[in-house]
Amino acid sequence: MSRIVVDPITRIEGHLRVEAEVDGGKITDAWSSCTMWRGIEKILNGRDPRDAWYFTQRICGVCTTVHAMASVRAVENALGIEPPLNAQLIRNLIQASQFVHDHVVHFYHLHALDWVDVVSALDADPAATADLAQSISAYPRSSPTYFAAVRDRLANFVSAGRLGPFTNGYWGHPAYRLPPEGNLLAVSHYLDALEFQRKYVEIHAILGGKNPHLQTYLVGGMAVPIDPNSQNAINAGTIGRLRGLLQEGLDFVTQAYIPDLLLVASFYEDWAGIGGGLGNYMSFGDFPLGNKNPSMDPDNLFLPRGIVLGKDLGTVHPMAPTKIAEYISHSWYSYEEGDDVALPPLEGETTPNYTGPEPPYEFLDTDAKYSWLKSPRYDDTPVEVGPLARMLVAYASGHERVVELVDTVLTKLGVGAEALFSTLGRTAARGIETQVLAEYSLALLDTLAANIAGGDLQIHNGELWDPKTWPDEASGFGMHEAPRGSLSHWVKIAGGKVASYQAVVPSTWNAGPRDANGRRGAYEAALLDTPMADPAQPLEILRTVHSFDPCMACAAHVLDKDGNPVVEVQVL
Repeated sequence: MSRIVVDPITRIEGHLRVEAEVDGGKITDAWSSCTMWRGIEKILNGRDPRDAWYFTQRICGVCTTVHAMASVRAVENALGIEPPLNAQLIRNLIQASQFVHDHVVHFYHLHALDWVDVVSALDADPAATADLAQSISAYPRSSPTYFAAVRDRLANFVSAGRLGPFTNGYWGHPAYRLPPEGNLLAVSHYLDALEFQRKYVEIHAILGGKNPHLQTYLVGGMAVPIDPNSQNAINAGTIGRLRGLLQEGLDFVTQAYIPDLLLVASFYEDWAGIGGGLGNYMSFGDFPLGNKNPSMDPDNLFLPRGIVLGKDLGTVHPMAPTKIAEYISHSWYSYEEGDDVALPPLEGETTPNYTGPEPPYEFLDTDAKYSWLKSPRYDDTPVEVGPLARMLVAYASGHERVVELVDTVLTKLGVGAEALFSTLGRTAARGIETQVLAEYSLALLDTLAANIAGGDLQIHNGELWDPKTWPDEASGFGMHEAPRGSLSHWVKIAGGKVASYQAVVPSTWNAGPRDANGRRGAYEAALLDTPMADPAQPLEILRTVHSFDPCMACAAHVLDKDGNPVVEVQVL
C-alpha cells in the first residue's frame, strides 16, 4: 500500500490537496483538504446588509455573480422584499449566461486535458480530423486547412517551449485513449473556446456593467435601467445585441461542446462505472418563474428543488433549508459547544483554529483536523451538489427537456441510467445542463422583451429600502444554484446592521472532510475504487475531482503560519 499526494489539484484556482491510499492498483481511501481559510463572514459583521452582496461577490473571481445573488436573496428574504419581474428576469439572464460560460470554460480549459492527450495531436492527419469533425457536427471550423493550421500552431508552441497550461500534463499516459485525430479536434476547440468565452461574457458587461463582479445588483431589484427611448438603458438595441450573443452561445454548445462531449465519452465508457461516490444528491432548484424569492417558493422554479437518496430516481424527496448544518470535527475551526456538534448556518460560528503540521510536511494527520472546509450535511446526511445533482433531480422530477436530453445521451452512448452515477455521468450532466440553459436563456430574453413591450419598466422595489421600516431584528437565507452546486447565504440583522453572516458554498458540500461520524464528503467518496495505472502520475484522480469543477477560492482567506492575516484591507 502506498500513500500519494496531489497538491494543488485544481487548474483554475489552487489550495485543494488530495491524499490517497493506493493498493492493488486502486484507491482504497482518500482525504480532501482545502489549505486556505475564508474570512468574509467576519468582514461583514456590523455592515449595512444592503451592501453585503458587494463584499460577498469578492469571495471568488471565478464564481462571479453567484455570491452576490445568494446574498441579495438572503437580505430580501429577511426583510420581506420582492423584486419586480423585470429584475428577476435580468437576474435569471445573468445567471443562465454564467452557467453557459462557466460550463464551457470548465469542459475545455479545466477538464478536457484529463481526457485529451495534447502531444498526441501532433501526430494527427488534418484531413482525417476534418472527416471526423464533419461526421459528428456542422461546426463551421472543420476543414483540413483549419486543422493543419491548428496542428502547426501547436507544434510552434512545443518547439518554442511556450506550453503554458500544457507544460505539466501527463502526456503519453496509458489512460489516454482518444486517437490523434480526436485529440487534434479537441485541442482546436480548446482554442476556439477561449475566443468564445471572451465574447460571450459581454452579456455580463451589458447587464452588469463588468465581469467579474457585476455592479448592478440591488436589494429589491437591479440598478440597470429600462427605457426604450434611451441609449443609456436596456432598449430594443440592447435586446437585439443580447439575442445575438445568446444565439452564438447556443450554436457553440450545440455544434462544438455537445458533439465533443459525446466523442470523448465514447472512448471512456468504463468511466460510467467509476467515481459514483455518495449516491445522495441535492438541488436547491433555481430560475424563479415569477418575482417570488426562490428561497421561499420552491414550486415555481424552472429547475426543480429536491433530494435524491441512494441513487433512487423513483423518488424525489422535498428539501427543507432548516435541515442544513455543518460539522467541524476534521476542520480547522472551533465551536463553543464542542467540535463534534453540527450547527445550522444561522447559528454558525467561524472561529479559526489551525492545529495542522508546520510546513513543509509530507502528509496531513487525517485522523485529526485536516482541512479549512467545514463538513455540511443535509438532515445529517452527506450529499453531492452540482450539475449532476441538478440534472438527476430534474430528470427524476420529469422535467421535459432534461428527460429528453438525458435519454438521448444515454441512448447514443448505449448505456443505462445507472451510468449517470459516475465521473462520466457528472461530466455529461454538465453538458446537458449547458444545452438546457443555453436554450432557456433565449426564452428568458423573449419574456423580458414582451414584458417591456407591454409597458412594464419597473426594475426596483423600494418599498422597504429604508432601514427605518425594518424590524429591530430579522434573519433570512438566500438559496441559489451556482454552476458548481447549491449555494446558500444566511444573515441575521439587528439594529439595521449585519449581526452574523454565513455562506455554505458548493465546494464545501463536495470537498469537505469527514464529519463527526467519520462519513466522507463527496470528493473522498467518489475516489474510492478508482483504478490507477501509475500512482506517480495520478491522472485518474484529476479526472474524478475535476468532474466536480472544484473552486476553492470560495473557502479561502490567507493567514501566515501563526494564524495572522497576511494582508489587512480597510474599506472606507
